[in-house]
Amino acid sequence: MMAGIARAHPDKRELEMQKDDMVVISTDDHICEPPTLFDNQLSGELLASAPKLKVDGEGKNFWEYQGYIRPSVGLNAVVGRPFEEYGMEPTSLDQLRDGCYDVHARIDDMDVNGIAASMCFGNSIGFDGQTFHKAPDKKLALRHMQAYNDWHYDEWCMAYPGRFIPIGILPTWDQQATVDEVNRLAKKGFNVVSMNENPTVQGLPSIHNDYWDPVFKAITDNDMTIACHIGSGNPAPHASMETPIEAWISTMPMSVAQGVADWLQLEELHKYPNMRIIVAEGSIGWVPYLMERADFSNWRHKAWTRSRFQDVKPSELMKRHFCHCFLWDPYGLKNLDEVGVENVTYEVDYPHSDALWPDAAELLWEQVKDLSDEYIDMITHQNAIKWLKHDSLFENFKREDINVGALHAKAAAKGVDTAPKSSGGSVPSNETRPVTSGDVMEMFKAHAEKRAKEQEMA
Repeated sequence: MMAGIARAHPDKRELEMQKDDMVVISTDDHICEPPTLFDNQLSGELLASAPKLKVDGEGKNFWEYQGYIRPSVGLNAVVGRPFEEYGMEPTSLDQLRDGCYDVHARIDDMDVNGIAASMCFGNSIGFDGQTFHKAPDKKLALRHMQAYNDWHYDEWCMAYPGRFIPIGILPTWDQQATVDEVNRLAKKGFNVVSMNENPTVQGLPSIHNDYWDPVFKAITDNDMTIACHIGSGNPAPHASMETPIEAWISTMPMSVAQGVADWLQLEELHKYPNMRIIVAEGSIGWVPYLMERADFSNWRHKAWTRSRFQDVKPSELMKRHFCHCFLWDPYGLKNLDEVGVENVTYEVDYPHSDALWPDAAELLWEQVKDLSDEYIDMITHQNAIKWLKHDSLFENFKREDINVGALHAKAAAKGVDTAPKSSGGSVPSNETRPVTSGDVMEMFKAHAEKRAKEQEMA
């Protein structure tokens, strides 16, 4: 038996929860932004100056905004391909599964995967709002960022109320504009905002700077959750350009530990006891050690570090303020009580290469089937509802209409096609040796250089 985890007697398994009974919320997925994103939100000059999805002479798509080129439209959006093509980088929307950018097709892909609700980060222009941060005309960028948020809520999330968890992006280059946007989003119905885990990479002050005081106050005053996504500020380092890329892929989730350790030292955690932070795509197996190490470091060093942790342990604040997402982490689930059963949610990461699709429910069940029904409910949806304030799911659906069995039946009746399809794209290497970090980096570099050259000639 798993130490510390309640389980019912195996002889009664037939009377307990089964796979089809689960209600599953994914707290980390992505949207490959569609070309029509701004069409219903803006008009006139604002629409004309908004980010544009363009196509080159070879039929390849790219985003352009205020002179900035975003060469990748898919960014590892390879769901639905054969595994052999997972290393290919999509170069146009027609190489993507429709569910990557079409909300109606996304619902079909969620149904066939047994996913009741999903929180969708952007993928290209909307991921952490970086496209808007890089724009020289910040007044215009603010208006376009607001239009993105409105599209995300009005046209993506509200197309199927309860099935999506709205998450807003913020104009953090402007303190007052950020506070105003937090307040605006809260009134509109958002309960989650995305923030870069390390804003110094955007040329902004660190999270420990007074610059953020009114921002954190606005977020907590509105009872909103902060979402920090892997790779936004502290990307996983490559050991060398000759290192097989699998090494980088293997350690990627653990790269979030640096950011979590940083946020754990945030003064506001002591000031705002109800502050909530969800860490996307970082998994859970490493969490107990970080808490243990943080407590040890505090015990041994707080006498000289002038630590804020004098009467409370770092691990206590970790469990009070942080939620972690996993997609495949049997080890973490075996140590669930150490991680904190109330601090764990599930994620699919659709449409990226780690995404478990179309069999997420089956693979999740393999990981949790030995847990108690109470723990299964907490991990699969109750924690997500609590941390992200997503009461909308059960305000719109009864459990029996949104569980895995019901969604699978809906997808089967509609005939959702899940057969792998070869789609093509850029290839990192044609050599027979293992694909290296350098191969992948060169592939993306070539994309960027090609777009830059085209921009110069335009």
